[in-house]
Amino acid sequence: MSGDERFEEELAVALRRTGDGFGPGDGSGLVTGGVARGRRRVVRRRVGAVTGGALALALVGVGGAYTAGALGGGGGGDRDHGGASVAAPPKPTGQAGPARQAVSGERLLALFKGMLPKPGELTDTTARGTEEGPMVSGVFDDGRGKAAVGIAFFHAGPDAAGFTRCPDRALNAYDACTMEQLPGGASLMIYQGYEYPDKREGTKNWRATLLDDSGVVVDLNTWNAPAQKGAPVSRPNPPFNPAQMRAIVTAKAWKAVVAAIPDPADLKGAPGASGTDTGEGRDKSRAGAPAREKAYKFNTAGVRPLFMSLLPKGLTVTDKGGDGEWAYAVVDDGRGGSFVQVNAQPDMSDVETELFPEGSYTTLPDGTKVRARQQPGEKGGKDVVWWSVDTMRPDGYRVVVSAFNTPAQHQDASRPEPALSMEQLTAIATSEKWLKLKK
Repeated sequence: MSGDERFEEELAVALRRTGDGFGPGDGSGLVTGGVARGRRRVVRRRVGAVTGGALALALVGVGGAYTAGALGGGGGGDRDHGGASVAAPPKPTGQAGPARQAVSGERLLALFKGMLPKPGELTDTTARGTEEGPMVSGVFDDGRGKAAVGIAFFHAGPDAAGFTRCPDRALNAYDACTMEQLPGGASLMIYQGYEYPDKREGTKNWRATLLDDSGVVVDLNTWNAPAQKGAPVSRPNPPFNPAQMRAIVTAKAWKAVVAAIPDPADLKGAPGASGTDTGEGRDKSRAGAPAREKAYKFNTAGVRPLFMSLLPKGLTVTDKGGDGEWAYAVVDDGRGGSFVQVNAQPDMSDVETELFPEGSYTTLPDGTKVRARQQPGEKGGKDVVWWSVDTMRPDGYRVVVSAFNTPAQHQDASRPEPALSMEQLTAIATSEKWLKLKK
C-alpha cells in the first residue's frame, strides 16, 4: 500500500464526513481552510477514489483534512508523547490581532488537566498555544488502563456545518452519535465509534466536537489505547463518557482560548488561509507551472441530483447521501445491496498523468480520457470488489464513478458483483449532462 493510499485510508477512517468511512472514528484530525481542501484533493485525486463526506470525523468537515502529526506521530509538539496522536491545527503564519490575548501552551495544558475526571493523571503531554495552533495531547490513566486523549482548537472555515454532523452509517459503522443545538448558536456532536470503520482492530475513538457561533471548533478525541494507532487496546472503552466529553468541550474556561485564536482573515502570507481554494496557490507551488484562472464556476449543489438521475432504471435506492463534489447511493436490483458513488471534480489537470498513466486509458473523439478498473475493495470487507470508471475531459474536468458488491465498503460482500455493469458505469461517467454543472 502506498503512502497516499495509507493517508487516504486513515483520513477516511478518521473524518466529510468525506471519506469512505467518515467519522471521527474515521480518524481524528483537525483542519482549516486551504490545508483541509488541499489534503482532500490529494487524497481523492491520487487514489482515484471518492472520499465522501461526512469526510471522516476525525474529522473534518467536507473541507476538512488532517494536519501534520494528526495521523500517527507527535502532532508537531515539543516532544514525543508516548505514541498518542491527536489532530492539531496547522501553525498559523501570521500574528494574532492586537485585540487578541495569546494563550500559552502551558496555560492550555493546565486548563485541560483541570477539566479531566478524578482520579486520573495525564502524562506524556504535548501542548501548543494559540499562536502555534492550539492543542493538548497526552496519555490519561485513571487506573483502568492508559488512554490517548487530546483536544484542539481551530477555525472551521466555509464548511463549518460538516464538523458537527454525524457520519452516515452507510459509510461508518459507529456505535452511537448525537447532535445537539446549544443556546447561543453553538452546535455539538458526540461520536462513539472506532479508529477503523471496518473494526479490523478493537481501538475505539470517541469524540466530542463543538462548533461555536464564531466558527471556532473545539475538538476532543479519546481512545481506549495509549496511542491512536499501533498500540494494544488497554481498556474496554475510552476514559470519558459522553457527559464528561460534553462538559469538557463546553467549558467556559475555553472562552479565552477561542477568543485568542487568530481569524484566518488576520493571517498574512498563507495561501488558502481564508479557507478559499482558488487553485492559484496550488499552481504556483508546482515548479515552473504558471498560475491559471478557472474558466468557469462549478455547481457542486447539482452533483447529487444529477448522479441520482443517471442511475439505471429498475434499481431500488435504499440509501443516498453526499455533499459537494461527492454523492453516493445504495441500490438493490433484487440481488442484494450495492454501494455506488461519484466524484465530479473540476480543474484536475495538474494530476492527470498520475490518474491516467500512459497505456491505462482509452480516448474518446472529444478528447475525454476513460480509465476502467476492476480491483479488490480496500476497506476491509470480505470478498468486496471495486469497479470504477474514471474520466477526464481536455479541460481537466474529472468524473469518476465506482460501484461495489456490498452496501458499505467495510461490510462483507452481499453479492458476487456490483449492481451496475462496467458499461453502465461508463455511461454515467461519460454523460454529457455533467457539463451542465459548469457555469
